[in-house]
Amino acid sequence: MLRLQLTPYSENPTWHCSGACYSTLDTRSRIEPFDHPMVEHLAATDGRRTLLVVRERVADRAVCDPEVRDLTPAEYDQARDAVTGWPTDVVLVETEPDRPVRVTAGSARTTPLYLATDGTALVGSWDMADLRAHATGLNPKEVSRLLIYRPRYSTETLYRGVHRFTERATAHFGGHLWITYPDPALHRTPRDLAPDADVLGAFISTMDTAMDRRPWAEETTLFHLTGGFDSGTVATRAAERYPGRFPTATLLIGGPGREQQIRRRAEIRDRVRFADSDLVVDAMRCLPLSPDCPWVNGRVVNPTEEPLHRPFVEMARSIAAAGARTVVTGLGGDEMVALTQEEEPHKGLGEITDAQILSWVGPRVPSVLEFADDGIAPPALINSMTLLTLETTAPVLLKHGLWPVHPFADPDMVALGEQLPFAWRELKQLQRRRLATLGMSDDVVYPVERESFAEVVEYALTTYAPKLFARMLAEGSVLFDEGLVDPDGLRTAVDRLTPGRYVEERDAKILEVLSLHLSATAFLH
Repeated sequence: MLRLQLTPYSENPTWHCSGACYSTLDTRSRIEPFDHPMVEHLAATDGRRTLLVVRERVADRAVCDPEVRDLTPAEYDQARDAVTGWPTDVVLVETEPDRPVRVTAGSARTTPLYLATDGTALVGSWDMADLRAHATGLNPKEVSRLLIYRPRYSTETLYRGVHRFTERATAHFGGHLWITYPDPALHRTPRDLAPDADVLGAFISTMDTAMDRRPWAEETTLFHLTGGFDSGTVATRAAERYPGRFPTATLLIGGPGREQQIRRRAEIRDRVRFADSDLVVDAMRCLPLSPDCPWVNGRVVNPTEEPLHRPFVEMARSIAAAGARTVVTGLGGDEMVALTQEEEPHKGLGEITDAQILSWVGPRVPSVLEFADDGIAPPALINSMTLLTLETTAPVLLKHGLWPVHPFADPDMVALGEQLPFAWRELKQLQRRRLATLGMSDDVVYPVERESFAEVVEYALTTYAPKLFARMLAEGSVLFDEGLVDPDGLRTAVDRLTPGRYVEERDAKILEVLSLHLSATAFLH
């Protein structure tokens, strides 16, 4: 959403607006908002304190004048209180002479912000690659979490010296960076339904409210329609409300689910009226780890970006070339109707046994994972896994001038899901029943085949990965040096990456090793 450089104790801390960005008169501090119609920026000062805000727009409001406004101290306090409760993505920056600068995040995060410092200035960006000069090496705890596919939402990133700015957190910088977490967000629990409860009506109403927070209903809005329950539910509702207006796009998977995905998407697009344009990018033709993959070419890629990086880049490029500016997704739908720990118990990091540690995991990892939950962020309004997923999605879109909108990640949608009885959340009955009311067939509502990128991963790992792993084993890796990946265990696992021996449950997660290695090699070079 923004890039920033903030230098406290500036000789001339007066801010001015140049239209596209803010800077102090001595040019030691600068804030550059992301240039997009869905983003606005504003600023105010009471002569001593200055408040600068970059935020996602809300509907039915004219775009704010970005010029720095003069306010009385009382008006300034009121303005700050007002923007703190902004219902969409927002970042606040506060400066004051002779005091540390403060940066505060909102609760409805759509885009990431990473922070770093050289001791003189605080720098930040939505693109972690901008901060590579401030990285001082790998963070063993974060690497260990990612290696075993147990990510945690915290200020830690893959690199020491680079910090994730979590929701509702506040960063203080006066020569030393200090990030404070907020109080835990309160959550609801499942409730019994009233006899006349209209669950689908409430779902549609809440979905409309979530969408209508933003000025999304434009000709330049496109829906990421995978054919699945979540994107299908969101996209069909939008097409009901605005027939024929919105184009769609997707990545086409491989394997047994491929033909089913094609049929389901075709039925969804026929049942309600979308625009004629439908962009389909075949993920089997733009595979991760192939010679054209940014990772393989040594490009500096944010390690938290989508693991299937190349196909998603191709889709974003195609969407932008078609003239879209905003992309609406179904991300967050899984977590909105997720079962509780009591309904579906699952093991946490503290219960991991040796049998669950993958064969290539290095000797240092088990001891590091004993502290894997230390320093994690408190419960947020939006599920932490959703926030991490949105973080993987945003950079690829932003790099192509696209703004993401995720209705299922709206706090009101989350609150509705938390209160639904088990029967409405189990196996996504909420989304299934909604699609059924539109007259969708069982092929859409109760698909037989699994639709996933498993076959894309398998083909990439059995075709391109062995040579990349051979080079990694021959030339070495910082993952070996840090004791986070065991070369012998990795070599044994790589030998199984052949079409006849590959077993998804056992071998698919090795992709993370290559992702971390290639990302770290480029980032720390």
